[in-house]
Amino acid sequence: DGDFLALDLGGTNFRVLRVKVSDNGLQKVEMENQIYAIPEELMRGSGVQLFDHIAECLANFMEKLKIKDKKLPLGFTFSFPCHQTKLDESILVTWTKGFKCSSVEGKDVVSMLRKSIKKRGDFDIDIVAVVNDTVGTMMTCGYDDHNCEVGLIVGTGTNACYMEEMRHIDLVEGDEGRMCINMEWGAFGDDGVLNDIRTEFDQEIDMGSLNPGKQLFEKMISGMYMGELVRLILVKMAKEGLLFGGNLTPDLLTTGHFETRYVSAIEKEKEGLQKAHEILTKLGLEPSHEDCVATLRICQIVSTRSANLCGATLAAVLRRIKENKGVERLRSTVGVDGSVYKKHPHFARRLHKTVRKLLPDCEIRFTRSEDGSGKGAAMVTAVAYRLAAQHKARQKILEALKLSHEQLLEVKQRMRIEMENGLGKETHAEATVKMLPTYVCSTPDGTEKGDFLALDLGGTNFRVLLVRVRNGMRRGVEMHNKIYSIPVEIMQGTGEELFDHIVHCISDFLEYMGMKGVSLPLGFTFSFPCQQTNLDEGILLKWTKGFKATGCEGEDVVNLLKEAIHRREEFDLDVVAVVNDTVGTMMTCGYEDPYCEVGLIVGTGSNACYMEEMRNLELVEGEEGRMCVNMEWGAFGDNGCLDDIRTEFDLAVDELSLNPGKQRFEKMISGMYLGEIVRNILMDFTKRGLLFRGRISERLKTRGIFETKFLSQIESDCLALLQVRSILQHLGLESTCDDSIIVKEVCAVVARRAAQLCGAGMAAVVDKIRENRGLDFLKVTVGVDGTLYKLHPHFSTIMHETVKQLSPKCEVTFLQSEDGSGKGAALITAVACRIREAGQR
Repeated sequence: DGDFLALDLGGTNFRVLRVKVSDNGLQKVEMENQIYAIPEELMRGSGVQLFDHIAECLANFMEKLKIKDKKLPLGFTFSFPCHQTKLDESILVTWTKGFKCSSVEGKDVVSMLRKSIKKRGDFDIDIVAVVNDTVGTMMTCGYDDHNCEVGLIVGTGTNACYMEEMRHIDLVEGDEGRMCINMEWGAFGDDGVLNDIRTEFDQEIDMGSLNPGKQLFEKMISGMYMGELVRLILVKMAKEGLLFGGNLTPDLLTTGHFETRYVSAIEKEKEGLQKAHEILTKLGLEPSHEDCVATLRICQIVSTRSANLCGATLAAVLRRIKENKGVERLRSTVGVDGSVYKKHPHFARRLHKTVRKLLPDCEIRFTRSEDGSGKGAAMVTAVAYRLAAQHKARQKILEALKLSHEQLLEVKQRMRIEMENGLGKETHAEATVKMLPTYVCSTPDGTEKGDFLALDLGGTNFRVLLVRVRNGMRRGVEMHNKIYSIPVEIMQGTGEELFDHIVHCISDFLEYMGMKGVSLPLGFTFSFPCQQTNLDEGILLKWTKGFKATGCEGEDVVNLLKEAIHRREEFDLDVVAVVNDTVGTMMTCGYEDPYCEVGLIVGTGSNACYMEEMRNLELVEGEEGRMCVNMEWGAFGDNGCLDDIRTEFDLAVDELSLNPGKQRFEKMISGMYLGEIVRNILMDFTKRGLLFRGRISERLKTRGIFETKFLSQIESDCLALLQVRSILQHLGLESTCDDSIIVKEVCAVVARRAAQLCGAGMAAVVDKIRENRGLDFLKVTVGVDGTLYKLHPHFSTIMHETVKQLSPKCEVTFLQSEDGSGKGAALITAVACRIREAGQR
């Protein structure tokens, strides 16, 4: 939609056009144009003079239409052999068609035109695209028929173009979407592959041409040579006494005297023989009726071969498009221009018949182009302008989600301030990052051994595990576990019923393992908000995840478990530790790597823990040693300190969540929310007409439809756009290739921000550890768990890079955890038992 200029240069005359495209429900194109001559001296003068002349004609045209004050976008049809490097950059390879301007070959013609316009200084235009006439033909037809993906010209010369998958174009970087390929198919056969079907007449035409051995296919099918082929055949037959009584005339022997338009005239249904008689007489011959019939037959044979060859090569192009798309039946349109196709009475029909014969499994439509070189250039410009404007609008919206190095440093500094607030006695109550003491004061040192039970409760299923820890030569961890479900009526019943059910399951597991009479130390992973006052004491603050068991909130969960064990009177267990899964992750990795002093989870939710100096933990008595702090960093920003980087999409997700205003940092980085952020952005783009052609489906309006696993799938490097489209289709979203590229970009931006924010938080943690110890350089390992970190193709890499950039004085290694909530709980118990035994000794 808009006002565009087009410049069409392809011969001794050139045109300037103004094309108005309106889309107010009814698509409409209005055109005004002016033809200008190029004097012969300019065609052979300097390139600067030629482009100055073009700029002057353009100025006159704009003056006449009173549009010199407007900066309009312009499309430039430049029909000479060019090497194109961008849509608005085209290097002239060689002049043809009588042009010999100096200092243009090897130069960008768009730059030369821009310089000539700038030199004048009386108007300005935005040269958006330079195209050749074949591409213009496809674009003109594509305006009326959206299935048009092939352009064909059969006129004085011949050429074709089509939409190729980017992944197949090795000359251009990127593998997303499609790009129009200008085939330059006139040169087909220059390597000799058509020698078996080239005749002596084709060879004679080639030898007498300006470019022997070049454009051999074009010389067999295009209008420039069709009449000449007929003339050569007539001459041979006359020499052999088969025509004209063996007579030859100077006109018949002169190259170019039998024009291609004569072929069209002779092949007309009713007046063909009469036209043949007139034309042959004009050439000085005295043709008989049989001579006229033979000449008609020769014209038919030459033009039919031309149409068949053109149809065969076009079928190859369409077959490739079909295979690229992977469809059983291709529906496509070919936009066609050129005097032979349009003016010859039978060429088009024969061409169509050949294509349909060779492609019985395709529905191919042919559309004639109106002014492909002028209107087409404007259409390319209009499309490029629309895409550029839409891209600019999308980038402006996404800009808010792209964080600079300075912004990430600021996030790191703010996290550090919030950490200090959480650790301080005076500031703890108001702090958003709570920095809860866990009473885990040591990581594994490798001497731990024994059998331990672990209980992992964090959802509707829970696990009981037996973990055997060995030291010495056979050092390692062996695990056995069983999963049990918790019925809804127990989740929402009384606390006694819940813990009696848990103990019943422990009893079943011990019996299953043949260990009923043995009293074992137990570690309890309890993934609900707790206030810990000791390693084996955790006060439940609030049930989440659908649990509502009465009589538990405000109580010590270890006590509730012990009471249930005593009620059963079957076995006794030593509940040594209650832990959360982040600490378990750190301990699991700490068993493998002694440098591991940080735990991180980035999955459905997000949290971190690390070993803090006791002297900094004002909530706990004692100055010596270290204790693991459960940061509960998901609540970072709940006091508004991240408001300057939160976007309208973050606000929308937060507002409709179960806990508005809470866990704001978690809502920007964790798996539970990233898909929802993406869905909100896609909704916004669609409302603005920047995606899905502005059509919002009911599915897109549905909360939670865009699961975070789709982000991981869509961003996978090995996933082709067709597969991205099938994911979107599965979500009920009808998308084009361009839509798929946009969705992929949105997913990338949202995931990148999440990884960078996570990295900024982690940088604050490792730098604090380094400063705590007064070190110039710290080597530390972070134990990590969580589906987003493990399954997303780029999250971990971006996060690692961010930590490296923001904490250059730390060498941080990331180690993936195996089963932090099960194995980790057992290892915390093992470490606690080791320390307890050492104390007793």
